[in-house]
Amino acid sequence: MSVPSACSSPQPAPPQCTFSQSVSCNTINTSRLPLSEPPSYLSPAVRALKEGLHALTPPSNARTRGPFRPRSAAKGTSSYQLRQFAEATLGSGSLRKAVKLPEGEDLNEWLAVNVVDFYNQINLLYGSITEFCSPQSCPEMKATDEFEYLWQDSENYKRPTKMSAPEYIEHLMTWVQGNIDNEQMFPSRIGVPFPKTFPSLLRQIFKRLYRVYAHIYCHHYPVVVHLGLEPHLNTSFKHYVLFINEHNLASGKDFWGPLGDLVDSMLRSD
Repeated sequence: MSVPSACSSPQPAPPQCTFSQSVSCNTINTSRLPLSEPPSYLSPAVRALKEGLHALTPPSNARTRGPFRPRSAAKGTSSYQLRQFAEATLGSGSLRKAVKLPEGEDLNEWLAVNVVDFYNQINLLYGSITEFCSPQSCPEMKATDEFEYLWQDSENYKRPTKMSAPEYIEHLMTWVQGNIDNEQMFPSRIGVPFPKTFPSLLRQIFKRLYRVYAHIYCHHYPVVVHLGLEPHLNTSFKHYVLFINEHNLASGKDFWGPLGDLVDSMLRSD
């Protein structure tokens, strides 16, 4: 299994994987690059990850200091019931079962509930390593050298714009949160249908969120191992991969780009 060139380094040192189903140890080079001294304390994001991957409403995003704001779901609503179902299924340890649409439920509602949870997971994972991701260390938003990501939106950056990884990711998280909070795109009231544009927006959100995983794996994996968060990253990413695969959300043959081998391995594993 080949390793993406930019994810490798001269002196590989395999990690001690504790995620039994992950084969990322064979795919992603985790050599101990020279690290700045780890913080003398564990950030809220690191503590939340160590306490449990699915603590999806931690105090704040380590970079923006803004609260996590999961999609509103009052008790008794479909969204609330779907979130409870998802958490219970994840607790069973079966990721393949956890990604399947519950019988009799609306697909768009299921996709909406899950994209919010993935947004929170990725926000939390990135928040745990922000001290090691700066405009100086990551002046470009890249995975491998062949995959650089430019930011574009409909308001402030109408043309693809080059920016540092932390700046790109902050724009991305703000953009996703803005869409989640938009009642026209993510309706939370019972009986309000999802717009016809929802599937295309959802695909774009999933595609862009993937880039954060790719950046972490290719540029910050040694830090993840150093902080003891490797099982959480691997579990979260495998859950993401299986969900994308189950609901055919990948667009184009190069969707997975630099992590293609890792994704193939995760899809083959039990």
